[in-house]
Amino acid sequence: MSIKRSILLRVRIAFLLVFLFSGGILFRIITLQYAEGDRWRGLAETLGLEMRKIEATRGNIYADDGSLLATSIPFYQVAFDPSLADSKLYSSGIDSLCYMLSRFYDDLTPTQYKRKIDAARKARRRYILINREKIGYQEKKRMESWPIFREGRLKGGVIFEKVEERFLPFSQLGYRTIGTVNAENRGVVGLEYSFNRQLAGMDGRSVFQRMAGGGWKPVYDGTEIRPKDGYDIQTTINVNLQDVAESALLKALTRHQADYGLVVLMEVKTGEIKAISNLSRNSRGDYYERYNYAVGSQGAREPGSTFKLASMMALLEETKMELSDTVDTGKGAYKFYNQTMRDHVEGGFGVLTVKEVFEKSSNIGIAKLVQKHFGDDPGEFIEFIRETGLGKPLGFQMVGEGVPYIKDPTDSTWSGVSLPWISHGYELKMTPLQMLTLYNAVANNGKMIQPLIVKSVKSANRVMDTFKPQVINKKICSNETLAKLRLMLEGVVENGTAKNINMTKYKIAGKTGTAKNVKNGRYINEYYTSFAGYFPAEDPKYSCIVVIDNPKGWNIYGSDVSAPVFKEIADNIYALQVEMHQELPKDPDQYAGIFPVIRSGKQDELKMICDDLGIANLSNHDASWVKTDIENNTIIWENNQISDSRVPDVRGMTLRDAIYVLENLGLKVEVSGRGRVSQQSVLPGSKFNQGNEIKLELSS
Repeated sequence: MSIKRSILLRVRIAFLLVFLFSGGILFRIITLQYAEGDRWRGLAETLGLEMRKIEATRGNIYADDGSLLATSIPFYQVAFDPSLADSKLYSSGIDSLCYMLSRFYDDLTPTQYKRKIDAARKARRRYILINREKIGYQEKKRMESWPIFREGRLKGGVIFEKVEERFLPFSQLGYRTIGTVNAENRGVVGLEYSFNRQLAGMDGRSVFQRMAGGGWKPVYDGTEIRPKDGYDIQTTINVNLQDVAESALLKALTRHQADYGLVVLMEVKTGEIKAISNLSRNSRGDYYERYNYAVGSQGAREPGSTFKLASMMALLEETKMELSDTVDTGKGAYKFYNQTMRDHVEGGFGVLTVKEVFEKSSNIGIAKLVQKHFGDDPGEFIEFIRETGLGKPLGFQMVGEGVPYIKDPTDSTWSGVSLPWISHGYELKMTPLQMLTLYNAVANNGKMIQPLIVKSVKSANRVMDTFKPQVINKKICSNETLAKLRLMLEGVVENGTAKNINMTKYKIAGKTGTAKNVKNGRYINEYYTSFAGYFPAEDPKYSCIVVIDNPKGWNIYGSDVSAPVFKEIADNIYALQVEMHQELPKDPDQYAGIFPVIRSGKQDELKMICDDLGIANLSNHDASWVKTDIENNTIIWENNQISDSRVPDVRGMTLRDAIYVLENLGLKVEVSGRGRVSQQSVLPGSKFNQGNEIKLELSS
């Protein structure tokens, strides 16, 4: 055989083999595509399966009256399985469906939507995301009535994928206290974080199939585990009081351009926190809730003069000192070892009683008294303070409570000046909430209780867990000491550093505080101002602490900056809660006898009526408005003075006269009943502001 024929044979054999191999591949392709296509497509659908999480619906957070503070609102993303609808259903409804989708989303034309869905159906894709935009429940209900979609998931192929978002009905009110959640629906800060275990519930699991384009479609094969929704929590926060506190704080922060401020309002008997607000200034000068300074470790600061309450309690309880005892505070400067202490008044106070030392907030006075009685054994003073309950965390329900720090003689930094400086609120650290707990204990007859912010955990209407205030200290001091402390706290407002917030309607008891801030280990001329106290002092219902850090301008003391915020909050609460008002004093029964209708009104009109009826009447003044008194069978006209700044006594007047008097003063009148005025909701002689409301009760 020649070489040429041999080569030709080999080429032919190779060509035949390639042809046969190619034919085999083509045959296999045809077989896979048509003969075995359904089998392999079914197998492909089992690939890309994954057991995925189904998130539980997060529980709600409620205010004390059941108002919603935080809830999860369901939104939906619309997906579609275009292969499920049969040919008749698809052809009859696709044009209308695409038109509605185009009108709703306004992103593609009807033609573009149809082209997109037709291509997916032709390619036998089982899942396409119609649009990433989230829709609400009402929009979902509307879409469920559209062509093809109205046949549901199994016949029409529509898939509404639920995506929950956290919603705060009161917007930024109490934002930092309520807290936030992250993308995984877990609490990040605040109550959302502290009670995440209860709120989060238990996620379910189900099989999902990965679709072309990266989407995931649920496969309901009976193996899914349904999620268990989270529990609800009911807080002690009162929405109205929270609004009052935040508004007053924001106004003061803006006025003084302070770095941050906080308010905590607590119910005395129960320890329930009714309002808590923390506002910080950002780089643009706006205030928002960034950090919980009232509770957290960053809020643990040297409290300044509000700590003098603890020092005075130790002095009264551990020594035989009386409020009438005196101490010479000198001319405003006094040297303890190598450090000079100063009072806030130039020239000093001279000789003061113990009561005046507290009322006027003399640093030198309190330091000399503490040094005199505890200087030989400073540990006794520190131990007493710690035993009251101030030396350890409160065990508050929110995570991240700051740890109090009270220096003692075993500390390496203790020096000869530590005791006098601790006595007026330096060389120690307390959070505002811890400081408030002491003042609340004084208001609560000596019982120190743990502050409470969550009352219960619920599943629908079923209570799963309840929280009650824990007693930290049954009695922080004797009743005799308590009485003296309360007298001094009232004296601060009546005669001392906070007399600018004194009033006649009700009494406030409290203490101002001003401490220098520390920067790089040195005290600087920036101030941490505060006021802590309770009201009404006669029968305390609320305790409150206000802190404003680094106020700018001339007003830099607690009396000028924080105390007015306390008063504004107290005034608003007093106006809102009529049950706190004192009962109107009972007048003598001047309406009995033979003069049932002549009670109060304009003197000239009443006198004319009496003269016409022949009723004896006397007056020794020419006042326009009068009240009646009776002596024997004679009416005596008594002056019922109407002042521009005080609420008049309109009891006994006709409704016409009462409205004339009150509305001319700028008061808003609310009336119930018929006849003459028998009761008024605001005490006669009380101060008022224009626009205040007064309720009148009429009776025949």
